[in-house]
Amino acid sequence: MAKQTVVVALGGNALLRRGEPLEADVQRKNIQIAVETISQIAQEYNVVLVHGNGPQVGLLALQGLEYKKVSPYPLDVLGSETQGMIGYMLMQEFKNKMPNTNVTCMLTQMTVDPKDPAFADPTKPIGPVYAETEAREMAEKYHWTIKPDGEYFRRVVPSPEPTGIVEHEAIEKLVDEGHLVICTGGGGIPVKRENGKLIGVEAVIDKDMSAAYLARQLNADALLILTDADGVFLDWGKPTQHVIKNATPRELSKIEFDAGSMGPKIDASCEFIKNGGTVVGIGSLKDGLDILKGTAGTNITRDV
Repeated sequence: MAKQTVVVALGGNALLRRGEPLEADVQRKNIQIAVETISQIAQEYNVVLVHGNGPQVGLLALQGLEYKKVSPYPLDVLGSETQGMIGYMLMQEFKNKMPNTNVTCMLTQMTVDPKDPAFADPTKPIGPVYAETEAREMAEKYHWTIKPDGEYFRRVVPSPEPTGIVEHEAIEKLVDEGHLVICTGGGGIPVKRENGKLIGVEAVIDKDMSAAYLARQLNADALLILTDADGVFLDWGKPTQHVIKNATPRELSKIEFDAGSMGPKIDASCEFIKNGGTVVGIGSLKDGLDILKGTAGTNITRDV
């Protein structure tokens, strides 16, 4: 019996957790944990892995700002660098864990609409977290937009909707041949089409929205969003907080979620379901396979 296909979206904050130093060794250790879980999923499913890059792309941007002899590299170039960096670490750990499995990492471009209203309202957090005073100092120094991220503050950049995966045919062929594919990292390298050419765009696409778009193109059986929370919560941060175990897009549309964290995950999940997807699981990295089985996290299914 052929394996079902699942698109797994792995949060950048699962690879570099909030408050952790942005060190390569720290990221490697977290990637080892991620691979342990995802390799279990790969025993039962064809896995297509999409990873976030918020902390990493922000770090590269910071490093570029401090070196004054060249102009800072644009976000599309930094996004491609994070695809290579994170993809390399993931690919290496997967091969160490599953030496007989074909693992392929692909630089992936994602088209966006340059007229997307997201360019006028940045929402995508990147880089490290700051206390409010330091965040405002950084914003003034570098002309950033900052917004709250939990009890901290972070730089935010435009996050337009994905409109097309440039390399989608190659991804489909690799999946058909049984590869574990790592692609559309960081939501994909943002590009636009202009006069018949692809041109980079100053943005960071939300990786969950890109994962949902990819899952629809692949006709995936499931979308699994792994994060640093145990599921989708109501009354988050209050004594009454509790996880939503099962929900439908209609039910979730009545709830307002934070635009910088859970909101895009819910939007991506509902888009996948509304466009023919069967199930989305959202929850903690450690519970990956159990979420797919419906015994952990939050499961989102079609409206009845």
